[in-house]
Amino acid sequence: MESQLGLIDKSFNVKYSDGVREALDELPDSFTITDPSISGHPIVYASRGFLKVFGYSKNEVLGKNGRVFQGPKTNRRSVMAIREAIREERGIQISLLNYRKDGTPFWMLFNMCPVYSEKDGRVVHFLGIQVPILRRRSSLGGGIGRNGGVCYDGGNCREYVYKCCRREVCSNSIMEVDRALSVDSVSGLDHTEVDVEGPCEASDQEKTKASVAVNNIMSVLANYSELNGRLVSDRRCCQSGTSLLSASLNISFGRIKQSFVLTDARLPDMPIVYASDAFLKLTGFLRHEVLGRNCRFLSGEDTERGTQFQIKQCIQNEQPCTVHILNYRKDGTSFWNFLHISPIRCASGKVAYFVGIQIEDTNEAREKQGLNPEMRHRSVVAAVKVAVRGWSMGASTS
Repeated sequence: MESQLGLIDKSFNVKYSDGVREALDELPDSFTITDPSISGHPIVYASRGFLKVFGYSKNEVLGKNGRVFQGPKTNRRSVMAIREAIREERGIQISLLNYRKDGTPFWMLFNMCPVYSEKDGRVVHFLGIQVPILRRRSSLGGGIGRNGGVCYDGGNCREYVYKCCRREVCSNSIMEVDRALSVDSVSGLDHTEVDVEGPCEASDQEKTKASVAVNNIMSVLANYSELNGRLVSDRRCCQSGTSLLSASLNISFGRIKQSFVLTDARLPDMPIVYASDAFLKLTGFLRHEVLGRNCRFLSGEDTERGTQFQIKQCIQNEQPCTVHILNYRKDGTSFWNFLHISPIRCASGKVAYFVGIQIEDTNEAREKQGLNPEMRHRSVVAAVKVAVRGWSMGASTS
């Protein structure tokens, strides 16, 4: 299977023009960009600000799912709220307890939003902003003052504690305190006195900072995607002839390691709306060269027309079928495909998709694959059915 690093490179190279990483590196904010179309929904970009706050190197972050920054005290309800937002392909802003590489916890405002393709409205990435939350409370019996939470006592400032993030000695100047907040929110130094039980709510200033960061980052992504002819936006455009496959389905399908494609039965010519990594490796095509096309592009001059007609009849009758068919890779080489096609019904019982599972039929391939082809076919069909029905039931109650 194609290496994770290669998939990460393609995630950016296909969607944005050269120089996008360098432009993003110039931004001071802590943020990550993830790709739901890659198995495991990994991080494909991590900003310098993010690496500084969390204490990781870039190589330690790329390819990882954001869950690795959670810990024993991270609120499970908050995690589920984020997963639900991903499933519904919408933004979310929530306080979250995360952990640095050295194990120290800290509260942050997590602002996540989907990045849509202007062409067809698909979610191509999720952008996640992390703003460390700095909240004050008085200590040693001192009350919180009215001017920015700073306590004064005859010109001498009392010590106060950042409830969620750190202990700090007050400045005699509100301006100096504000500068300290600005610096510490990026550097994340001195992580003592963290109230891990929470909740820890972000201030309006921190929420504004997150919103400004989203606008700045989206501006860069839009600019470099436009130069590449694949404009992206933080708003979904109208559907344009292709089915929108939810991010949660992309993530679920990414866990299936077999070669398969999913086509939308509700659209003219049944275009492919999902292609697995194993399918791309088998055929040699890139993902953007496959999505939106009918599966017949795999056929060639020596493909048996009778077999193609058999597949067409089964699809029209909404019945599964298994055939041996001669298919062709991108480079023109042929291979025998032990192909199984099965209808996939949504929660209402209607056929929403067809799944096509490809197994290269050679002696060498059979020796490596372990399970017999029929068992592999059935396991993929079962996994796809569970994912689609679970998603459609959730969507119908949203």
